[in-house]
Amino acid sequence: MPSQATSNPDFRIRSTTIEDSELILQFIRELAEYEKLLHEVVTDVATLQKNLFGEIQHAKAVIGEYKGQPVAFALYFYNFSTFTGKPGIYLEDLYVKPTARGHGFGKMLLAYLAKLAKEKDCARLEWWVLDWNTPAIDFYRSLGAQPMDEWTVNRVSGPNLDKLAQLL
Repeated sequence: MPSQATSNPDFRIRSTTIEDSELILQFIRELAEYEKLLHEVVTDVATLQKNLFGEIQHAKAVIGEYKGQPVAFALYFYNFSTFTGKPGIYLEDLYVKPTARGHGFGKMLLAYLAKLAKEKDCARLEWWVLDWNTPAIDFYRSLGAQPMDEWTVNRVSGPNLDKLAQLL
């Protein structure tokens, strides 16, 4: 999608290019630090370049710029709902720099993704939020997001992923 004008003439949303890889990594690290999970960030620029801009693009990202300066980003990928028979957009990360919060930039990034979901005939836009992040939870609910309290997230990674894969 090309650069997207927003309700704030000084804020625009643009697709990323491989030249944005270091900026994307910076945003990922800032978000992880905010979430107290910086110790879990193991990716690097080369890995992001391969997976976001390589032959197989596993995810996409957009940058929010205010007065020409990058202040926010969203990283997302497409998933699929067997119940609806349609794709969906899964928002992996949404981050607005602390100095840029309170201007509606996060809302505009979510609106951008909602518009993209509609254009791609997606059934839903979904994401996770940490239980302790009350400001984010309140913000998402104010936009009509419904918590999926009846679902429990499961993950297999690291040595357990290796072990499971070896069962075949």
